[in-house]
Amino acid sequence: MVEVAEADLGLTGLAGDHHSRANGRAVTLIQAEHLPVIAALCRRDKVMPDLMRRNVVVSGINLGALRGGQVRLGSAVIELAAPCAPCSRMETALGPGGYSAMRGHGGWTARVVHPGRVAIGDMVTLDSEEPA
Repeated sequence: MVEVAEADLGLTGLAGDHHSRANGRAVTLIQAEHLPVIAALCRRDKVMPDLMRRNVVVSGINLGALRGGQVRLGSAVIELAAPCAPCSRMETALGPGGYSAMRGHGGWTARVVHPGRVAIGDMVTLDSEEPA
């Protein structure tokens, strides 16, 4: 989870992220619209994105519809690779049923095509589009 105003997104993921790697999981994303669903399934008022162990939270864009496509995130370009399956840690983070609540709502993995800078509030657009 990016908690600073800006971060470097290199070919292996976010600078300083000890989980970053060069395969299709260099970056993990989750849609903000899924957070209330996960919270409801876990019988919580809300869940914070950092509990999901994803690097980037986006809103207003259907990541599932962009599988295999490239998107611009800040000045970086990423390619959405595959759904990000929940891990067993979700039972601890979210309580009983946390793993199941994340199924289908766990976000997406991506590989970095072109490194760049990412900042909170950056637009996420198809790579062929200009940011609004």
